[in-house]
Amino acid sequence: MDTIANFFSFITTPVSWVIVQFHKLYGAIFGPDTGWAWGLSIVSLVVLIRICLIPLFVKQIKSTRNMQALQPKMKAIQERYKSDKQRQSEEMMKLYKETGTNPLSSCLPILAQSPFFFALYAVLSHIAEGKTIGVINQSLLDSARQAHIFGAPLASTFTDSAAEVAALDASLTSVRIVTAVMIVMMSASQFYTQRQLMMKNVDLSVKTPYMQQQKMLMYIFPLIFAVMGINFPVGVLVYWLTTNVWTMGQQMYVISQNPTPGSKAQDAYLQRLLKSVSSHGEVRGRRRKNVVKAIVAKGGDRNENERRFFVGLSKAGFAAQADGTVIKGETVAAEVEGGAAAKRQQPKRQTKAQRQAAAQHATAKGAEEAEDSDDAAGSGDAAEQPTTSLEKKPQDAAKDSAQGDKPGRPSRANSGGSRQAKSGQRKGQQRPKHPSSKK
Repeated sequence: MDTIANFFSFITTPVSWVIVQFHKLYGAIFGPDTGWAWGLSIVSLVVLIRICLIPLFVKQIKSTRNMQALQPKMKAIQERYKSDKQRQSEEMMKLYKETGTNPLSSCLPILAQSPFFFALYAVLSHIAEGKTIGVINQSLLDSARQAHIFGAPLASTFTDSAAEVAALDASLTSVRIVTAVMIVMMSASQFYTQRQLMMKNVDLSVKTPYMQQQKMLMYIFPLIFAVMGINFPVGVLVYWLTTNVWTMGQQMYVISQNPTPGSKAQDAYLQRLLKSVSSHGEVRGRRRKNVVKAIVAKGGDRNENERRFFVGLSKAGFAAQADGTVIKGETVAAEVEGGAAAKRQQPKRQTKAQRQAAAQHATAKGAEEAEDSDDAAGSGDAAEQPTTSLEKKPQDAAKDSAQGDKPGRPSRANSGGSRQAKSGQRKGQQRPKHPSSKK
């Protein structure tokens, strides 16, 4: 570790200068010899470095996402050129070039932090040995040696002997308790950060070897840092714990606002977006409009989360547009709900006997309705035709037929004509005679 730290000695002076400047600020508040002043100086150094590394972190997220998307194609290339390793490498590089993916981009933040990490390790090691380094002179060195964080000196480690700890005016028990707690917290934060990336921001519909590798790293990295942590000074543990917490929070924000398509994080994001559109009636924010625009442009290539989002928009009465906005449609929700209701209320298939019974019932009912309509038509005709003095009512005709051929009464011919008129007024149709019967 000391050899690696000496390799990055060129950056120890800038790192020590930044620490001293923050120490002046916090020393005026908490006191120059306190652990808060020196500890917060290290925390501020981490924050400053991580702010400068934000572009690299965003590039790392994009590179990781692109590598996940390329895994099926990479696997196909490996199967196709299994016996030709040179051609396989050429096709891989061609694929990276076409998609603009750099496999090393996922390691950029860690590689960029390494010089600062080892420079800080060198500064704290010199403080533990009582040696000046960079811009830290003798007075600042004495102040740093007196600084304790929860009873543990900044330069002490878990493996220090009792004599070394006593030289820094501390007890071995307090040093080991503080360092052990910080090592556990450092490893736990590393594990949670990697687990958050794997569980929430990975397309679960695509199973690739890359996912298996990431799961292995999720368990291996925390163990590596736990083993190495026993040799880190308390100040370095503060540095590494702070950078892990920063990474966890930064990654949580990126996953929440720019999730991987097909992941659980995307489903949660689209549900929040749907709730916002339903509440305000519009897509608020340029980033959200770009998300809707990209989903609309996919057309039939949308994943399950995106299709669920569009169904939710339709049920809420909105339709997404190509520019990322939404329009209110009164009939959209009604059509969706009506179609779903009709689908739910579709009757079961009837048997043959049930269909025949229903047909007979419908036939009988139709006949009754036809007779009722004939009655209504007959009564209407009778009402429309006015009776004259020369025509007799049906009651008078019946009376004449009952009295017979009396003087002053109509003849039997007339009564026969009235009976024929009555038979013509009967309801329904006459039964046809058989052809062999006599007329």
